[in-house]
Amino acid sequence: MNNFIFENTTKVYFGRGCVKEYLGFKVKPYPKVMLAYGEGSIKENGIYDEVTAILREAGKTVVEFPGIMTNPTYKKVREGARLARENHVDMILAVGGGSVMDCCKAVSLAACCEGDIWENFWEHPGVIDSEPLPVGVIVTAAGTGSECSGGAVITNEEKKIKTGRDYPKLNPRFALMDPGYTYSVPKLQMVSGGFDTLSHIMETYFSPPDEDNVSDDIMEALMRSVIRNLRAAIEDPEDYTARSNLMWDSVMGENRLIRLGKKCDFECHNMEPQLGAYVNCSHGCGLAVLQPVYYRHIYREGLPKFVRFAEKVWGVEREGRTDEETALAGIEALADFIRETGLPVTLKELGVRREQLKEIADSCGISPGSYRRMTHEEILEIFEECYE
Repeated sequence: MNNFIFENTTKVYFGRGCVKEYLGFKVKPYPKVMLAYGEGSIKENGIYDEVTAILREAGKTVVEFPGIMTNPTYKKVREGARLARENHVDMILAVGGGSVMDCCKAVSLAACCEGDIWENFWEHPGVIDSEPLPVGVIVTAAGTGSECSGGAVITNEEKKIKTGRDYPKLNPRFALMDPGYTYSVPKLQMVSGGFDTLSHIMETYFSPPDEDNVSDDIMEALMRSVIRNLRAAIEDPEDYTARSNLMWDSVMGENRLIRLGKKCDFECHNMEPQLGAYVNCSHGCGLAVLQPVYYRHIYREGLPKFVRFAEKVWGVEREGRTDEETALAGIEALADFIRETGLPVTLKELGVRREQLKEIADSCGISPGSYRRMTHEEILEIFEECYE
């Protein structure tokens, strides 16, 4: 394995009733709490009432920051930072899925830093030498793993750039994770989140080193878990075992643990956010369209790993198949799974217009960790193959 340093500072409280049991205790040091959430679903499913009752009982002054959208914008980040500064907020409580958590982490930095955080930290990675506002999270949708990382993906709507950074200082101080809170998530959102988890794991797995290492072994087990439990949750949306496994799979995919000693690819995570910057599509849906086509482009350069993926994750039998045939069978199994879950399989379904493809392709970042380094010309080829 390659050398590494591991750190994760988020304290997790996981399981039924954890919000009622621990939230009052976790916000005790903070007199004024900014309650951040999305576009209203927590008011419909009862989570808002439960959380605000606990905050009132704890004697907290609550400043509300609602309306965080699916792809949070830098404009929304600036709005939240202004609200936090004007109200002298002591901490931010993010209640929602990855978009809410990502936005709040960016707000926590913007509220405490001089200058333009887009310029200084998102577009051009910098060094955080000040203390961001503390962030705590209550997770209502599984998929991004944002609850146990310093990662945050933000869209600059003016520049049409959607990009993410991972700063350990932005890790939430705590994460409250009750799998029952995810029951009301619509099916497509649940499936999209599950595929995002699978994608995080695959983008780490399909990268050097390829010699025997602990991270690859863990990732194969995690991929099988996501596939098995996503199928179970589709069949029964209130299957607590499936929902709890998917919730923890999501954390394991993004808490930095499986990346130890790995180079990581994440080319699709360079390509898909740019689709989102142009058409505001769901992240997991965009990844589902791109991933099989991208893998058909690079599998020869990582052939042994793609063979292993086919065998260990999808149970493909090698008998009578060449290595190439086995690898392609694994990629086809992935494509079949995407169709089985009802995720989109073309860019046209996402609302992308063909005349946009070149501009989007040219705006994509190039990953140094891929088995074969992409060019903007090849990214355009992939987009064309994904279109319809």
